[in-house]
Amino acid sequence: MPYPTDRERDRPWVMRTYAGHSSAAASNELYRRNLAKGQTGLSVAFDLPTQTGYDADHKLAKGEVGKVGVPVAHIGDMRRLFDGIPLAEANTSMTINAPAMWLLALYVTVAKEQAQAEGRDVDEVLAKLTGTTQNDIIKEYLSRGTYIFPPGPSLRLITDMIAWTVHHVPKWNPINICSYHLQEAGATPTQEVAYALCTAIAVLDAVRDSGQVEEADMARVVARISFFVNAGVRFVEEMSKMRAFTALWDEITRDRYGVTDAKARRLRYGVQVNSLGLTEAQPENNVQRIVLEMLAVSLSRGSRARAIQLPAWNEALGLPRPWDQQWALRMQQVLAYETDLLEYEDIFDGSRVIESKVDEIRAGAREEIDRVLEMGGAVSAVESGYMKSQLVSSLAEYRRGMEGGERILVGVNKFETTEPSPLQAEGAKAIETIDPAVEKQAVAALEEWREQRDNDAVTAALDNLRAVAGTTTNLFEATLACASAGVTTGEWSHALRDVFGEYRAPTGVSAASASGAGAAELERVRERVRRTEEELGERLRILVGKPGLDGHSNGAEQVAVRARDVGFEVVYQGIRLTPEQIVAAAVQEGVHVVGLSVLSGSHLEVVPEVVDGLRAAGAEDIPVIVGGIIPPDDAALLTERGIARVFTPKDYELTGIMDGIVSLVRETKGLTD
Repeated sequence: MPYPTDRERDRPWVMRTYAGHSSAAASNELYRRNLAKGQTGLSVAFDLPTQTGYDADHKLAKGEVGKVGVPVAHIGDMRRLFDGIPLAEANTSMTINAPAMWLLALYVTVAKEQAQAEGRDVDEVLAKLTGTTQNDIIKEYLSRGTYIFPPGPSLRLITDMIAWTVHHVPKWNPINICSYHLQEAGATPTQEVAYALCTAIAVLDAVRDSGQVEEADMARVVARISFFVNAGVRFVEEMSKMRAFTALWDEITRDRYGVTDAKARRLRYGVQVNSLGLTEAQPENNVQRIVLEMLAVSLSRGSRARAIQLPAWNEALGLPRPWDQQWALRMQQVLAYETDLLEYEDIFDGSRVIESKVDEIRAGAREEIDRVLEMGGAVSAVESGYMKSQLVSSLAEYRRGMEGGERILVGVNKFETTEPSPLQAEGAKAIETIDPAVEKQAVAALEEWREQRDNDAVTAALDNLRAVAGTTTNLFEATLACASAGVTTGEWSHALRDVFGEYRAPTGVSAASASGAGAAELERVRERVRRTEEELGERLRILVGKPGLDGHSNGAEQVAVRARDVGFEVVYQGIRLTPEQIVAAAVQEGVHVVGLSVLSGSHLEVVPEVVDGLRAAGAEDIPVIVGGIIPPDDAALLTERGIARVFTPKDYELTGIMDGIVSLVRETKGLTD
């Protein structure tokens, strides 16, 4: 995106809508409609099996196919996804991390096919491809949870991809270092800036040290590094954060990597405003939250986002409809085209208030960056659990402020009286729902694909991929060969699992602190736990489980921390567990209650399996509770299936939830208050 001189009107940022669901064909139709409405870039949401390297027929994919994004299993799906959309003219963002190399290989292969079909020079078309692959695996270990491989091999995949794109797809951003999910996991503005820049340093050091890029080309590498940030509703703080971020990035790339071209050192970032900050209670308030958060990353010209995608007002309720996404797009268009925002120089230059806040964030971020670098860098700070425990503690502090009323959420913990919302008059139909048949259709299509392709070519491509993975040779060409041969997403990732292994990141729960505000209520619940333990003659134990592929672990971690703080013995093994694993752990540990967390929409499929599994194991007396983004109709169905309690985002008082869990255990055990 060109930056004009101060005498010119600034160009509008790239306007995107994060979209995709059900199938490649359905998502292609959605993309075309969005482009026709004036959207200037595409933002592809992939479903959880695709994000974590599984095919639709894998056990862990059950209930997850097509829910939070589009399933892409092979080159045929990628062709359908971009049918009728010339990739040489598109600006595409793909939110994909662990399998980013694979999805970019599919995208590049389709671009090559489009060029050949039109009789155009392939290299010329590849040189025009613009967009980004998120490809930030560090924050996946800390927040979102869609990692596959250990940190070392993951960093190797990122390095190989950056080196290949710099030479072959020079306008593509091969990594979008993503502080977005760090904020959702609890990061303060200072931590968000610091940990994102620590990730950038780890990536740039790896590329520089790999020998795949000449020292003279490091400026080209730096110029293609982009960031994806979060913007919360604390307007002044968020805008100051971005000014501090911009200054620190310029400083690091100049001093650490010797980049003398000021244009190459510019912080290039896109943004989605804080989705997890949207509320289920009085969701119409989310409209003004979204607009205010957008202003934080657009008003300051010197640190303005160059791409923006906004959530819809009802994302705390479920999957938005096309109309809801259109509303979010129109918010951007009104700001860019109706106001005079883009006509002026930076309106905050010279502000003492802003400069003071920027200096505060900048100094704090520098201090935290130095601390992480002293530990050996971002990878070491992930493996030791340091960064994760810092985020869990920060989120616990945020929640204490909210529960104690120090941090006000309008309609949630203050001003709760409300009129019925006409926006929700349709009830559960006010959100998009995914036909359960989507998963069966995806599995059937996958079987048909495997029958029709050249399986000898697939075997040869996968054997070559494994062989190259065992060397230091760049993996991208071997991945391109897999894409052309018809290899599936699951086959590509499982071949690399064979070589690299898998990984389970530290949860950060054991080191997190949860004492403080609300001590009187906390002590009252602790006393109930102690009394119940005395009556039962044993410790109270709760298993907190994350079934399926949903990696949003923030809620589960906070529940685990608060449960531990009121006196429960907590069993928490992290994300991505099968119902069978959860049942086995519950029986083996002799827990008194199982708490499940699901935010991906797969609750109707995976939660009842845990109840059925406990019954089959003779442990039907262990009650199961569930929390997540669960519509009222679904909550009723879960209750019918034997779920003892259902909690949604409106149930934000964790100590009160703990009190209810103690009551549930006492009721189950026949104890009276």
